[in-house]
Amino acid sequence: MLIWHEQSNHYNTELRHFKKQTAEFIKGLNQDHGTLRQDLEGTGVRMDRIEREMDYIETQNPARPCVNQEDRMVDVDLEVKERVKEMKKGGEEDGYSRVLDCIDIISSIRAMKILKRMGSPKGMWTKDARTSKVYIFNGTAEDTVYQFSSVLDFSSSPGVAHSRPIRLPSLWSGTGGAVYNGYAYYVMEGADELQVIKYDLANGTLTDSAVFPVEVADHRPVYSLNPETAVDLAADEEGLWALYTTRESESINLAKMDPDSLDIEQMWDTQCPQVNAEAAFVVCGTVYVVYNTRLPSRSRIQCVFDVNDMVTNEEAPLLYFPRRYGVHASLKYNPQEKQIYAWDDGYLILYKLSMKRKLMV
Repeated sequence: MLIWHEQSNHYNTELRHFKKQTAEFIKGLNQDHGTLRQDLEGTGVRMDRIEREMDYIETQNPARPCVNQEDRMVDVDLEVKERVKEMKKGGEEDGYSRVLDCIDIISSIRAMKILKRMGSPKGMWTKDARTSKVYIFNGTAEDTVYQFSSVLDFSSSPGVAHSRPIRLPSLWSGTGGAVYNGYAYYVMEGADELQVIKYDLANGTLTDSAVFPVEVADHRPVYSLNPETAVDLAADEEGLWALYTTRESESINLAKMDPDSLDIEQMWDTQCPQVNAEAAFVVCGTVYVVYNTRLPSRSRIQCVFDVNDMVTNEEAPLLYFPRRYGVHASLKYNPQEKQIYAWDDGYLILYKLSMKRKLMV
């Protein structure tokens, strides 16, 4: 019994000593964890500051052109001219009559500017390329567009206080609207069909409407990360386009639309996956699909499709947007300014693009 008591006291002493060491060790771990967390937060702040400084530096000091780039551009122009001549001889003039006028591809995202935040986390804003007017589509199922006289007027006004409200004849669906040559184009979702509406913004009248074909109007989201948008309308130097996805295909499809009659002139399968896509836009007949993840990370252009077969995914650079808030609800390209009007979790952003010439395949 005496030996047992001595051993029990010995074990109790060792246990108390072990508990004390464990408590001190856990306390040290908690202190190290707190220090590491502070360091990570500080690193995040410094990274944001570096991104802003890089955006500013790129704005003030644009990239210098390569010495041999001019000679290469001349060669490309001659190749394009020869190709257009061959297409004209083969009766393909209508489809490629503007190749010489638009042979640019994005080379980099030169700078960005955050203007302000609106009420809805999802929406669309854009600018008519032929005027200075800015149009705000706030939300994914509304009927009032807010018109501002300029970007400066919009950025300096609180909310939509100084805007001109324009009441549309019906609700728009998703964030796939577009403004082109003084008209608003938007998608109205009905019970069994998708309908595109053409509305005269100057006169305030419904100009035309058309029902999408069955292969387009199956109500499947064109982007998996923005399920409210069944069809995304886009305007560029070459006209009006529609991006959509069918149930038979896992990739995004493209259609060229007649902006006057709303007829679909031609369709393409871009082979760009619909999964993890958040938005897309069209520049010079080239579709740029932007991807993200379910847990928002950096948005990136990961798939490119050119209707004139002058650009391949291998030639197009993998571009990342500066990291900001979440997932882009919409990206609208302005061909005159070479800028993208973006809506990101309610923040309205301008991305300035740098361009280069397309290369013949």
